[in-house]
Amino acid sequence: LVCAAAALGATVPGMLAGPSDTINVATKPMTEQYIMGEALKMLIEHDTNLKVDLTEGVAGGTSNLEAGMESGQFDLYPEYTGTGWAAVLKNKGTYSEDEFDQLQADYNKKLDMSWVGMYGFGNTFGIAVRNDIVQKYDLKTYSDLAKVAGQLNLGAEPDFFEREDGYDALCSTYGMSFGKTTEMDAGLKYDALAQDSVDAIIIYTTDGKLSTADATVLTDDKGFFPSYQCGNVVRNQTLQEHPELRAELKKLQGTISEEDMARMNYEVEEEKKDPKAVAREFLSSKGLI
Repeated sequence: LVCAAAALGATVPGMLAGPSDTINVATKPMTEQYIMGEALKMLIEHDTNLKVDLTEGVAGGTSNLEAGMESGQFDLYPEYTGTGWAAVLKNKGTYSEDEFDQLQADYNKKLDMSWVGMYGFGNTFGIAVRNDIVQKYDLKTYSDLAKVAGQLNLGAEPDFFEREDGYDALCSTYGMSFGKTTEMDAGLKYDALAQDSVDAIIIYTTDGKLSTADATVLTDDKGFFPSYQCGNVVRNQTLQEHPELRAELKKLQGTISEEDMARMNYEVEEEKKDPKAVAREFLSSKGLI
């Protein structure tokens, strides 16, 4: 009887245990993801009885995060739509946000996951042109730029000039050809632009240094670069076990612009602020905590 009772004591709690009250949040090794991870932890723990176990900067990015999601190691992580479309679902062609409903449906059907809480910003390639050039030629779009590109110098990382979907494809799409191109390290681009060494640079739209640059990001009017809107990918099982989680993630819908994210990245990268402090300031400014 004692043995039976001991056995029951060992097994019954496990059998009766409900869903875990801990949400496992993971992030990629990027400044903006460190900020978002801290914001997710703060918001969820502030508004619910759930606890968040935050795994920051997962090496390998999407491939390892997706594997962790499928195994149940992670419950949610911030992802980018264009990455989900190409790297996770293995679709061909350039992703646009017109295909978001299909993206959502495929995640549900193939992965049993959902996109919840689209932040409002995208992190994709862009072309930033120094403002004196923008004003001189009244530039607003890439098509405008194509008309005067022959008089300008474009700076970018070597990889951009080598990749199939990089410089040559961009020029082909817009019928543009720059008078000069300059290969340079990512860390030097903004200084080169400020010093008039180049007239335009290839950027990521949430670059921290973009927030203080005397430059304008032109409109990709032919949609050459894929869209990479940021949102949370969540396991459906986790959403079913914790319905309150969906409501929390939806509070973040449309709260961050590219300019907001670039500024927050700048605060961490250049002003050396703690990502947690930047996340707290952001949530407070939106009235979320």
